[in-house]
Amino acid sequence: MYQELLNLYVDHGFYKEYLISLTKKGIEGANEIKQMMIDLRENPLKEINNQRVICIEDYENSTARNLISGETESLVIPKSNVLIYYLEDGTKICARPSGTEPKIKFYFSVNEPLDSIENFKKVEADLDQKIKNIVAEMQLN
Repeated sequence: MYQELLNLYVDHGFYKEYLISLTKKGIEGANEIKQMMIDLRENPLKEINNQRVICIEDYENSTARNLISGETESLVIPKSNVLIYYLEDGTKICARPSGTEPKIKFYFSVNEPLDSIENFKKVEADLDQKIKNIVAEMQLN
């Protein structure tokens, strides 16, 4: 089964995901989380890990904004306090504060082509480094 999984990575690309959950205590922490989301909405990052941000989906406003063309389109989804940043290399970064706990979660999805099974460990290490770079650049560690 593992061999077949590696074959799928070769056929479709190797994807890796990572989660960071930041707990912020008290009223100050709740305000800090709220401000993080305001900053990500009102002053969006234009580049992350040397990759341009090409689109931002804002589930609270039900919009998807293309940062390259400047166009905005409506999303038909339930409203929630979620932002998803799409980078030009296929990376996705999602920010979502908890509605019940004093925490905010960041979900990362990175990918790269895998040209052969023999290069699996190298590509996996590259993806791990990409995640570390993004986390450091966004000052989430």
